[in-house]
Amino acid sequence: YFNQAVTRLLGLQPSVAEGQPLSRFLPELEWEKILAAAGTAGQTVVRHEFEVAFPRPRFLSLYVAPLDGEARDGSGVALIIHDTTEARKKTFAAIESERTQALTLLAASVAHEIGNPLNALHIHLQLIERALRKMKGYLSKPFGHQTPGSARPVMPDEETDDLLAKIDNYLTVAKGEVVRLDYIITQFLQAIRPSPPQLRPASLNDVVKETLGLLKPEIENRGLTVVEKLARRLPMSAIDRAQVKQALVNLVKNAIQAMTRGGELTLQTDYNAEGLWVSVGDTGGGIPAEQINRIFEPFFTTKKKGSGLGLMIVQRIVRDHAGRIEVESHVGKGTTFRIWLPRHERLPRLLEAGRK
Repeated sequence: YFNQAVTRLLGLQPSVAEGQPLSRFLPELEWEKILAAAGTAGQTVVRHEFEVAFPRPRFLSLYVAPLDGEARDGSGVALIIHDTTEARKKTFAAIESERTQALTLLAASVAHEIGNPLNALHIHLQLIERALRKMKGYLSKPFGHQTPGSARPVMPDEETDDLLAKIDNYLTVAKGEVVRLDYIITQFLQAIRPSPPQLRPASLNDVVKETLGLLKPEIENRGLTVVEKLARRLPMSAIDRAQVKQALVNLVKNAIQAMTRGGELTLQTDYNAEGLWVSVGDTGGGIPAEQINRIFEPFFTTKKKGSGLGLMIVQRIVRDHAGRIEVESHVGKGTTFRIWLPRHERLPRLLEAGRK
């Protein structure tokens, strides 16, 4: 027995199909295995999926259910064919949509991350240009009333050494940012198969100092005061140095942008028997309570030119390190973000006096 729906799905003529085994019209299915599985499964329904090209391409699901699961040899099976073509199309469309959204988010994330080192490069190249212009201006001064044969004006040694030291420092930072750009692009190219953090023993204090050195021009331009409260005996931690630096750069830049001239930027590190932590605090306007739960959402931002991806990236990096991030904010007083990282080798809890 079969109904009209089966004839439409399989393109059968009722007069021809009646009395014929279904295997005649679907010979590509392994009927012996299907029926054997249904016979051994008791009252369990067995499901198979297959594709047909006639009368038009379709994806079908075949459900095989014993008519009498308690009979010794059974008394036949019921075959139910369900057209899953549209459902599969919707599923594939949803998957494709998710992939597109993921790629869009990834591209926006990379663009955001590239912006930070490019901005640092631009600032330090301007500082180099300013230093070179100062040297050039001094060397191009007129000789005035000097007599012929007198020595050409020479920049004082102390000023020359100071300018050269600054230029050398600016170049070091610029080269470091080029390396970071290369790292970000490499991560982007590997985004389809994300690689876990490359954990190596490193000093969290050193990463904090590198971050402050990188952003020093921006901090000085804003007239901010930096307070460093770094634990003196902070243990080494197994971290991906580049990723943690990337997270701190995002947090510090957010803190800088949250404050007006004269604000105070505080970076602190400490540890206990469970893990290490680093915090970034500012004395800006704070985050309203109704927004605090949304700050890690993609594209959510309270800044006019913000991308809404910085904190999401920070959270991802912290999670990849099996850590956690906390935030405490008071409107009108400021905000503090604290990153906790696990200690891979737990040490005995030290007395407070022993950590000084």
